[in-house]
Amino acid sequence: MSKIRVAIAGLGNCASALVQGVHYYRNEKEDSTVPGLMHVKFGDYHVRDLEFVAAFEVNKDKIGKKISDAIWVHPNCTPKFSEVPETESIVYPSPISDGVPPHMIKPFHCYDEAQMKPINIVEVLQETKTDILVNFLPVGSEKATRIYAEACLEAGVALANGIPTFIVSDPTKEWPKRFEEKGIPCAGDDIKSQVGATILHRVLAQLMLDRGIEIEKTFQLNVGGNTDFENMKFESRLKTKRISKTEAVTSILPHDTPTRIGPSDFVPFLEDRKICYLLLEGRKFGDQPLSIEVKLSVIDSPNSAGVMIDVIRALKTAKDRNIAGPLISISSYAFKHPPTQIPDFEARDRVEAFIRGEVDR
Repeated sequence: MSKIRVAIAGLGNCASALVQGVHYYRNEKEDSTVPGLMHVKFGDYHVRDLEFVAAFEVNKDKIGKKISDAIWVHPNCTPKFSEVPETESIVYPSPISDGVPPHMIKPFHCYDEAQMKPINIVEVLQETKTDILVNFLPVGSEKATRIYAEACLEAGVALANGIPTFIVSDPTKEWPKRFEEKGIPCAGDDIKSQVGATILHRVLAQLMLDRGIEIEKTFQLNVGGNTDFENMKFESRLKTKRISKTEAVTSILPHDTPTRIGPSDFVPFLEDRKICYLLLEGRKFGDQPLSIEVKLSVIDSPNSAGVMIDVIRALKTAKDRNIAGPLISISSYAFKHPPTQIPDFEARDRVEAFIRGEVDR
């Protein structure tokens, strides 16, 4: 099969982990079970079949550099776990729009629009023959994400929307309909981690429900030290993020439950480490109390990279099969706010069925 030509909007820590991971796992045997990967081969495509052909950034220190060099540029701080061969593909100036709030102009090393102009995204996508665009823009980039979604529609490029701007799960159905009418697949919104706060919270809640526990209240509090958490210091950037993370959990609860979920603080010295605190309280047999308290600590950005690798290959598989519009199976399995919420173990089975060609989305 041909390579999967991937462009990335936002070459931050998540993108760095994704690029590194493709090279880290490139020599794994197709029929092997490998720690860190859900699928070495997804349908017709191995991890090594991903090729990064373009990236878009507002960081003036990354723009113009080769992707293989730019992934190490400050403020990226995810650990280096793989050598990355030099690429010819470069980083282009992204439209700023609302992707850079005032408090992030300096941390993002944002370019000056008086001295540099953004690239024409559609032209780059077409010239590089991009198959899939991965959206890793900062949380709160509502207008900027729509700029990239429009570019995908015009250029015929599939969209993997990694942030909580509701494109694939648009409640008005306008965006999903437009992708379907254009014959382009899309998946989203808001990427899950392999084992992160949301998936752990959902599984614990489902376990309690399945075992006859009535959940009375729950919270999920997250702290971290990368620019994702710094960007989310202001509540104005968090509206859709709180909705996405909260609905991912409350969607499986049978009744209204007092719930508080979302980023809680920025702790610079944690760098790319994320710490999550979970609490679930309920009542069990004899109306007796039960409480679960969990602390999860992860290196944040690689935790989503393995999931996004599967999303990219699912979208390319859909393109090969002429499937358009939202991909329900991979969206439900890999994203916090999909068009349709499906229990995680059922969603995994549907992804396997999609790989085998037994379901079309």
